[in-house]
Parts: sequence; structure tokens; C-alpha cells
Amino acid sequence: MFKKILIANRGEIALRVIRTCKEMGIKTVAVYSTADKDSLHVRFADEAVCIGPAPSVESYLNIPRIIAAAEITNADAIHPGYGFLSENAKFSAICAEYGIKFIGASPEMIHYMGDKATAKATMKKAGVPTIPGSDGIIDDYDTAFKMAEDMGFPVILKATAGGGGKGMRVVNAADEFKKAWDDAKRESAAAFNNDALYLEKFVEEPRHIEIQVFGDSTGRVCHLSERDCSIQRRHQKLVEETPSPIVTEELRQRMGEAAIKGAEAIKYEGAGTIEFLVDKHGKFYFMEMNTRIQVEHPITEEVTDFDLVKEQIKVAAGIPISGRNYFPSRFSMECRINAEDPRKGFRPSPGKITHLHIPGGHGVRVDSHIYAGYTIPPNYDSMIAKLIVTGQSREEVIVRMKRALAEFVIEGIETTIPFHLKLMDDEGFKSGHFTTKYLETFDFSKL
Repeated sequence: MFKKILIANRGEIALRVIRTCKEMGIKTVAVYSTADKDSLHVRFADEAVCIGPAPSVESYLNIPRIIAAAEITNADAIHPGYGFLSENAKFSAICAEYGIKFIGASPEMIHYMGDKATAKATMKKAGVPTIPGSDGIIDDYDTAFKMAEDMGFPVILKATAGGGGKGMRVVNAADEFKKAWDDAKRESAAAFNNDALYLEKFVEEPRHIEIQVFGDSTGRVCHLSERDCSIQRRHQKLVEETPSPIVTEELRQRMGEAAIKGAEAIKYEGAGTIEFLVDKHGKFYFMEMNTRIQVEHPITEEVTDFDLVKEQIKVAAGIPISGRNYFPSRFSMECRINAEDPRKGFRPSPGKITHLHIPGGHGVRVDSHIYAGYTIPPNYDSMIAKLIVTGQSREEVIVRMKRALAEFVIEGIETTIPFHLKLMDDEGFKSGHFTTKYLETFDFSKL
């Protein structure tokens, strides 16, 4: 087992990893930018190293400085959390070069799944259902247009290096295709320095369902059931829950088996998620694989009583997983609390927290790094807390979430709490009948 782990991240996920390390008797090293010197992950780690100024490129994305911090503190492993360098094949490879264990996917696994066209081809070969579309990148417009016509509209253009909805366009009719093609290429080039596109059939009334998987160095893979991540705004998740209201036992079985096939195909090691779109007919299609721990991992932990970060560390140390699949025994939901003003288009709201009250009670968990007097810097992602509630039914969870949200007081800044409170009262959400497009018609005017 590792003696000391450096956490190459910040905020709540850094603090989350530190907590598990302490329970396992492992020393921790926090890295931080000058903007994060007062963050709780710095305070609670055994050691802390400043790695640069506020901009991420000069701190949390600066590989030489992170490796140097690991070397001077004699850390024998690095946990990257999520975001930043967690899915960076180069970083994973450099860690190996310096004899530091990267608690995450190998460079090869990240490469296989990091490029969406390669990932789709890999999954298709493994027998995982994929969305009908091009076999990889399409080189020219004429080929793309003919393929779209043959496939039948609606179709969707996607950037092969994409993420966060960048370089993505839905095309409903032939006369819209040229403009969408030009716009997607231009946006992709600006965002990723790569304008390569691929084409897929557009999935109608989609739900975003992901399966949590775990693999070890022996080649064994298991899954921990599904999470429904369909409540999104501009492809950014706001609420996640497990089990999904639309997933039947039979569908759960088939999706779990498909996810395991996909992970086994690349000999996956560690925590990951196989992400699917499920259409209105109950058919599911591979979308992408995330080769890291997910923001929403706590809801899986709550319904399976399984510490995913602990399992990550054990697998990285060469300890085999149990080899059995886990299914939810309860219901759990997570609301992402962001420092944003939902009344003004979710405009970021950094600043000083003047007053804070964290909710509690049976079935309530809060993962956060904030405290009264803490100043939220404007340099990073706006998520400041995750409110997780668990219960014996979805109805109980919604009632409990509403109660906990009402108790969650954060003053000095604007947050997304008013949006979440309204969502918990929304009949469409409470019914479980919604798609990834649900918030496009949601009324934000009366928050």
C-alpha cells in the first residue's frame, strides 16, 4: 500500500480523497495555487505545496510543478481527482517515468477512450451498442452530407476532440446541414485546435445513463449499476440520481453487461464510467467513457455502501476487486450547488461567503470545501458543494432533498439552490418523465 499520496486537484474532490486516505492510514500532500491558499484541502492535508498562481495553466495543469511537488515530498502516488489532469495521457505517462503511481487509467486506456471516434470504434468491435453513424472522422463535406441523407434526419455533428457541447450541432433537415457543418468545424478548431468531425444519428428523447465500472490488474471487471444524469443545462449536469426512474431490471442487466464488455475490451483498470444514451424506445447506445472518478460518485457510494475512492487506491496498489456486481438497495440523488445566479442565466457569482449553514439529518451528506469567511475565487469551476440525500424511495428522496435545500444557507454570493428547490416541486421532474432537453423549456423566471 502507498505511504503518501499527492492529490493533484483542489476543492471538494481533493478534500474527499484526503478523508479516505486518512482512514487508510496514508499520508497526504495537497497542492494549491495562490488563490486556494485558504481552501480546506490545504488545511486538512498532512503537507501542502504551492504550485503557482491562480490560472490553472500555471498551477493545476502545470505537470512539471506537480511532479516536482511529488518528488520533494516523497509521494509515491498521485490521485488526480476529476477534471484538470485526470484524463491526460501525457501526465499518466510522466508519472510512470518518475516512478510515481498514477491512481487512474494508463496512457493507453486514456488514449483509447479520449478520442470519441476511436472510443466508438473500440466499443463497436467489443459488441457494445453504438449510435449509427460514421466510422470515425469524416474528411469532407460531400461525404458527410450524403451519409446524413442515407441515415435520415435528424443527425448530429460532433467534434472528435469535443467536450462540454463544443463543436456539436443537431441538424433536423438537409437545408440546415451546410451551416451546421461550417459552424461545428469553426467552433471545434477554436476550442480544441482540432476541427475534425464525425456524424451520428440523432437519438430522440434521450436520457443520459451512465454505468459505474471498476477493473483491476488481473483483468477482472465489475459494475456498480447506473446513474441518471439527464437533468443538464448546456450539457453540464446539475442533478444526478440512482437508480434511474426509467431503467428496468432487464435494462439494467443488459446495460451492465455491455459496460463490462467495453471495459474488458481495453483491459480497463480503476474507476470509470461507460456513458449511454437511452432513447424513448428503451434502446441504449454507447456515448463515451470517462476514465476517472465522477463528480456524482457519492450517490453510488450511498446506495451500495462502497467507498469508490478507497477502491481506486486499492486497485492502483495491485489489490484485486471483489469481482461481483453491485446493485442499488436504496435511492439517492445529488444536487450540484454552484456559485451561479440562476435568475441571470447562471452567471458566475464568486466572492466571500459571509454566512453558512450546512444541512444535516438522516440520509443527508454534503461534500464541500467551503466555510463562512471563505472567498470563492473566480478562476475555477463554479461548483462549491454537492448535496446528496438518500432514502427508501424516490419520493422520499425528493421530499428529503427539498428539506435539506431549504436548510442550506449560503450568504454573500448567489447559488443554484433556488433552482434546485423549484425543480423538486416540478411535476415533470417528480414524475421521472424527462429527457436531457428538459431544462430547455424550464421556467427560470420565478426562482
